[in-house]
Amino acid sequence: MASEVDICNLALTKLGEEPIISLTADSKAGRLCNLHYALARDDTLRSHPWNFAVGRESLALSTTSPAYDFSNQFALPTDFLRVISTDLLRGAVWKVEGKFILTDSATLKIRYVKRITDTEQFDALFVQALAARIAWELAIPLTDTRTLQEQMFNLFNAKISEARTVDAGEGTPDQIEASTWLDSRHVYRGSTWSPDQV
Repeated sequence: MASEVDICNLALTKLGEEPIISLTADSKAGRLCNLHYALARDDTLRSHPWNFAVGRESLALSTTSPAYDFSNQFALPTDFLRVISTDLLRGAVWKVEGKFILTDSATLKIRYVKRITDTEQFDALFVQALAARIAWELAIPLTDTRTLQEQMFNLFNAKISEARTVDAGEGTPDQIEASTWLDSRHVYRGSTWSPDQV
């Protein structure tokens, strides 16, 4: 599979730039790749619940409680990027604040997107999407060409869409429950609930 340098070189190739030998290469391309790689990786990981980056954890209850609004707080994993779902009952209120999830529940399990730094774990289509993302980020500082930047933006959108579609097809879709927003579209009339009349 591709290394960090390979991914950056895929990006540089798209821009017509010379490849680098390491992220610490003493060149403009090397310095820019070193600056942007980790941020672009985490942002692209966070954008979708990639199968290769999903983790499951029973979170540890903190010994300190939130100052108000919630009874408990749970420490997030060190590799946490985004909550996908929790085991809380429908209607339970929770919130991510800093490095904790706040809720009134006494226990908490989550599915979440992990920060994956080992490129050996990356899906091949994710690699292509990440390379396009980096190319988009580097287009202006390396080439000063807005037309090329726009091309890389469009390429990234195409690659990320393809990668998400394929990734989402590898398993049974998650069951989607009605949200509180959807619930609010119903009004109470007499003793029964009925949809709004539009």
